[in-house]
Amino acid sequence: TRHRTLFPYTTLFRSRPAAGSSASIPPIELTTPLEDDEDRLDAYYDAEPLRYRTVTNIVGDESPPGMASRHCAQLHLTHAGEPTNHAEARGHPAWEAAMKQELQAVEKNKTWELVDLPAGHRPISLKWVFKLKKDEKGVVTKHKARLVACGFVQQEGIDFDDAFALVARMESVRVLLALAAQEGWKVHHMDVKSAFLNGDLKEEVYVHQPPGFAVAGEEGKVYRLKKALYGLRQAPRAWNAKLDITLKKMGFQQSTHEAAVYMRGSGEDLLLVGVYVDDLIITGADGREVEEFKAAMKDRFEMSDLGLLCFYLGVEVRQDAKGITLCQSNYAQRILELGNMQGCNPAATPMEEKLKLSRESTAEEVDATLYRRLMGSLRYLVHTRPDLAFAVGYLSRFMQRPTVEHQQAAKRVLRYVVGTLDYGKAPNTTRFIGYSNSDLAGDVDTSKSTSGTMFFLGSCLVCWQSVKQKVVALSSCEAEYIAATTASTQALWLARLLGELLGREVEVVELRVDSKSALALAKNPVFHDRSKHIRTKFHFIRDCLEEGSIKTNHIPTADQLADILTKSLGKAKFQEMRERIGLKKVV
Repeated sequence: TRHRTLFPYTTLFRSRPAAGSSASIPPIELTTPLEDDEDRLDAYYDAEPLRYRTVTNIVGDESPPGMASRHCAQLHLTHAGEPTNHAEARGHPAWEAAMKQELQAVEKNKTWELVDLPAGHRPISLKWVFKLKKDEKGVVTKHKARLVACGFVQQEGIDFDDAFALVARMESVRVLLALAAQEGWKVHHMDVKSAFLNGDLKEEVYVHQPPGFAVAGEEGKVYRLKKALYGLRQAPRAWNAKLDITLKKMGFQQSTHEAAVYMRGSGEDLLLVGVYVDDLIITGADGREVEEFKAAMKDRFEMSDLGLLCFYLGVEVRQDAKGITLCQSNYAQRILELGNMQGCNPAATPMEEKLKLSRESTAEEVDATLYRRLMGSLRYLVHTRPDLAFAVGYLSRFMQRPTVEHQQAAKRVLRYVVGTLDYGKAPNTTRFIGYSNSDLAGDVDTSKSTSGTMFFLGSCLVCWQSVKQKVVALSSCEAEYIAATTASTQALWLARLLGELLGREVEVVELRVDSKSALALAKNPVFHDRSKHIRTKFHFIRDCLEEGSIKTNHIPTADQLADILTKSLGKAKFQEMRERIGLKKVV
């Protein structure tokens, strides 16, 4: 069985018939004649793979319970209205126009030249990938056709040396938005059209002519690439190098703490650019400086000016006089459709109070694939919903063998999402304040604790994490100490990033902990009986306190906001914490 993976949740299969089998091979269109049947078979299997497999192909006429409905849900979510190949798109005016537009961009960019294939070289097949572009409300705004090289046949060290795409961390994006909200700056959005076509290739690469667009009379020739195409393994790296050189020629400096952030000027002339592959978010103190930069980028690349940022990486962004709000209501609605939970009764909390689950559950097993898809989707929702962080992180521990108990807990999360679809965050910032907390032996299988950390830029929560600790803590003091060390590393990175962006001295980050014994252990290296067994790396916080880069303060447990990231809380306590961390309904 030949196996290819093109999308996160879609696996592609095509099987070679057994020797002597009478199974027929579908006819394929080729631009060069084949010498024998073996060549025909090789061309067939090296051509574009299927985008999905049918249930009947795998399990026959009888499908497991729920399998057919789940498969239909997958197709509805990922491929509704989108052709899977050139043959399906042929004859549809919108898709025909999109393909011609893509080829015009390739020709205008001088991406390739038509040549005879040199001896010893094997051309790479091309395929069309079709995508409906939608706005934050799910309305189709564009039919997009992308010409993609089947780069899965390339071998590292032979066809390419490095593959890399520049992406900003979500924490960095939230810091940029929070900073813009504090200063009253507007955030703009630009998209590079056919970004990977701008990357210059160092390797010698040949590709077949595009399906349906072979040059008349020259069908036996191939294209030699001068610049990268989508699908080539080295294309992201080539584009990143091109963009990096361009921005630095324009006077920008790359951040040493976040490679996807560039800055230019200072004070009233400060201009910040965040990069996520081919998406640019731009903000700065001077609106004219922003417009001049956008015009300069349009001169160098084919750009789409999307105006003020309103939709970015699945996150709905609203900018008004009150500030900036982030929400993922439409994405959350799609998750509910995936879980078939639309219109269900809402729950007040995402998880029952003091709920304990185990990997050794004896309950009936459920569809692991659907459970994993659901957890993966919910984890992306956590980027704007810290109230879901603990529940989703906890349930993600059971993806290897989920049972009915785990599925019921996941449905409880979806019931909570139903009642909070329009919830989001509104930045309003001054300086970093961190909270660190931990439970003790909350995992019933491993007896490991859960660390919860969150950081506010003033009153805006910009960074949070709920994660199981990697070692077993022998006391609540040790568990809190390990969590505080984890928080201190994140605190230093955030403080240095903010100081670099604003061109000022790095401020001391205040870390609030509700364990006096953990604070004493951090400040007093003489506690040998309590700390001699703790791994050396967890003593990092002591150095931070000694050099003054972090200061710690004790707070009452009732004011420990990170409590929402370490355990399932009751309704009253959960809703109080949710309001205090700034998560509220976006009107």
